This record gives sequence, structure tokens and C-alpha cells, in this order.
Amino acid sequence: MDLIEKRIDKTLFSEQAIHARTDELGMMIAHDYSQGGLACDPYGRAPLLVCVLHGALVFMADLIRRIPIEIEHDFICVSSYGNGTSPGAVGLIKDLERPLQGRDVLIVEDIIDTGHTIDYLQRGFAARNPASLRVCTLIDKVVRRETSVKIDYTGFLLEEDAFIVGYGMDYAELYRNLPYIGVLKDEHIR
Repeated sequence: MDLIEKRIDKTLFSEQAIHARTDELGMMIAHDYSQGGLACDPYGRAPLLVCVLHGALVFMADLIRRIPIEIEHDFICVSSYGNGTSPGAVGLIKDLERPLQGRDVLIVEDIIDTGHTIDYLQRGFAARNPASLRVCTLIDKVVRRETSVKIDYTGFLLEEDAFIVGYGMDYAELYRNLPYIGVLKDEHIR
């Protein structure tokens, strides 16, 4: 890990801070989807958490273990970046395996920056008639927002325009395995 860590300029969110915040998010979600809360599913089914691959996988894995109510999960994969740093058109790579109609759906993202990807997912999911649709993101990078989106659960607000990696987030598919979130040194961004 030392070789990788030498490429990190600074740590923004430590492993301990991420775990503490994930604990809080898990409890908020459990409270909100408990009896009499925000759940709208007419059949009373468990909320369906949808992980946006590949970046949110680490966050989702930790988050679902911290939600002390019944939940289900599924995965979707979209492409929103071209060569690593330039936003491109959003395209579907892998769709969900479960239907959303009548379900309470919570989209779980690693980072929301421009808002294009989450907007694409929210519009697409809304067309499938869920009972409710909410969004949880680990990082809300507001400084890069181009599209207005509603985020229901936010781990951390990032107000600087830094290129961050770690805890599932990557640069050109690298650095996902860091247990914290850090800023990649400029000389390692091609």
C-alpha cells in the first residue's frame, strides 16, 4: 500500500471518520424506513437499496451492515466518464435484476459531482413507478454541480474541486482499495 499512498497528496476523510458517518447514515435510514416512517410500499416490503457500480460498492457493503432493519439490495452499472476525468454521456452498462414498481428504492452512490449520473438514474427509476425514490451518497461534491438533484442522505460535503480517490472511488480504475478518501497528486492524473 506504501507505493499507492505516496501518490496521495492528503487525506480528506479517514477510515475512522467514514465508518462513524456510515454508522450514522445506517441509523437514519433505518429510522426513516421503519414502521410509520417514509416507507410507502403498499405491500410493506423491505426497502430496496440500489448500489451504483463500481464506485459505491465499498460504501454499500459497509452501509448495509449498519442498517438494523430488513433490506434488499440490487446493483446497476452506468458509464459516466470517458477517459478518467472528463464527464461524458451517461449510458447503461448493467441494469437491475429486480422490478422497482411499488418498491421503496434508495439509490446508493459513492460521489455526486455534476449531478448528471444521479439525474439519469432518478429519471429512469421514476419511470418504473417505485413507491418512493431517495438518494444516499457518501460524498456530495457541490462545487462541480451542473444539474440540480435532490440528495436525501449525505455522508460528507466536499466544497473543494479536488480529484479524490479511495474507499471505492478510482482514477482510471486504480486506488479503489484505499481504506480512506484522499486527494490524488496532480502528477498522477494523466
